[in-house]
Amino acid sequence: MTLPVLHNTGVLYRRILSQFPQDISLAFAYGSGVFKQHGTSQGQMEKNMLDFVFAVDDPVTWHTMNLLQNRKHYSILKLLGPTKISSIQNEYGAAIYYNTLVPVDGRIIKYGVISTESLIDDLMHWKTMYVAGRLHKPVKMLVQGENGKLQGALVANLKSAVTASFLMLPESFSEEDLFLQIAGLSFAGDFRMVFGEDKSKVANIVKDNAEHFRILYSSILQDCPQVVYKPQQGKLEVDKSPEGQFIQLMALPRTLQQRITKLVDPPGKNRDVEEILLQVAQDPDCGTVVQQGVSSIVKSSSITQSIKGIATAGLWKTVSYSSKKLRKMWRGWRRKPTVSHMS
Repeated sequence: MTLPVLHNTGVLYRRILSQFPQDISLAFAYGSGVFKQHGTSQGQMEKNMLDFVFAVDDPVTWHTMNLLQNRKHYSILKLLGPTKISSIQNEYGAAIYYNTLVPVDGRIIKYGVISTESLIDDLMHWKTMYVAGRLHKPVKMLVQGENGKLQGALVANLKSAVTASFLMLPESFSEEDLFLQIAGLSFAGDFRMVFGEDKSKVANIVKDNAEHFRILYSSILQDCPQVVYKPQQGKLEVDKSPEGQFIQLMALPRTLQQRITKLVDPPGKNRDVEEILLQVAQDPDCGTVVQQGVSSIVKSSSITQSIKGIATAGLWKTVSYSSKKLRKMWRGWRRKPTVSHMS
């Protein structure tokens, strides 16, 4: 099967993809090696690691093929064989298996393998928000198969990001405010933002990629009945009435609704979700409750996936990768002005 590569993916990406087993339902590249981030030069960007995610229908078969083609990519876990690798992938952390610091075609790459089923589940329900959160931000789509369920889930995930962000924002706000809120969803509660990630990461992502965000979200914003979207002025107004907020809360992904009800409902009361969300919709702190719900999903998946990452990467690669992240964080901290001037 040949890869249905979309236009403008560039020779580099096609060359890298050609070195992997070909039965991939979705492949995308993301991160600072792919999209320019504020404060990063072209030269730095070309040195950054390229991050990929591959969704595959049958992980056992895919890992079997990949172990034959690219055995060196795997840590000592390769000795366990493809069936065990697939169960480690599916049963722990965020249901994704990463090989990191892999040299391919003159670049260093990291790639995560997730089953198509687990990806759809995360996109629809925000079970871990690990891959769903990456897809809230612009990515470079390299392969997109004909799976209608997956296509629908990709759109549902973007709509959920908009809805959750509306609940956390005031009645009127700018496009930039919205994109910052969306980009920040998958970092809320991520322990790596405290230790290991550049703190100004969210602003850096949005600053130089506003146009990419616009392309991703403009049709969703224009079709959304809860918002007045003025693209020419870059302004938005959202329905903040209890009725409007209730509609938005009811449209949130299932896991987030469950986390919100857990936060609000005292133990032993066991009211139904609709009743609890109706109460939250009337609460002046509604946005904060939604934010805490998102944080609780991200926090647990970021910790478990990072622990799993030590095993899948191997200890030496983990230390090397973490030290690179800390250096980046240090550079970001040093760049920050001590006094912020309002323009």
